Amino acid sequence: MNQLLSYSRIKNPVYQAGLVATAILLCDLLLLFANSAGAAIEQRMPWTISLTFVLFFIILNVLSSLLNKDLEKYWTRSMLSFVALALVSGGLAYLFSSQTMREAGSYRWIFIVLTIGYLVFISIIGMARKIVEYAQREEWNHPRLRKKKKRK
Repeated sequence: MNQLLSYSRIKNPVYQAGLVATAILLCDLLLLFANSAGAAIEQRMPWTISLTFVLFFIILNVLSSLLNKDLEKYWTRSMLSFVALALVSGGLAYLFSSQTMREAGSYRWIFIVLTIGYLVFISIIGMARKIVEYAQREEWNHPRLRKKKKRK
């Protein structure tokens, strides 16, 4: 179990997406079991589960991007993992609910908002990293002296 959740694996976006997709599958199976046991479950609940875990992936992925040295490589793998997770989670939600995203109501708009939010968050983190790297390259012991313009 310790190697399953090791630090090097957690910061890999492909592993993050696989972990989240597995969690979605387990929750959907649990939901199916509860439904067969007689619990009153809303038909759109698998869509709620999928979008909740996609949001969890977004948070985990953006925060772990702070830990990676090679941001370009991480972003590429991160974006591909997000697209793959979106497709897998949508497929699982459709499989377990028998409803398309359009039939499920406002879930399509929630997914669009999550996607835009993901792109904005990952961009903000990238900009913040570039600002910090620039600030670290400056020599703070002897800052550059700037000439002041004399007023006449």
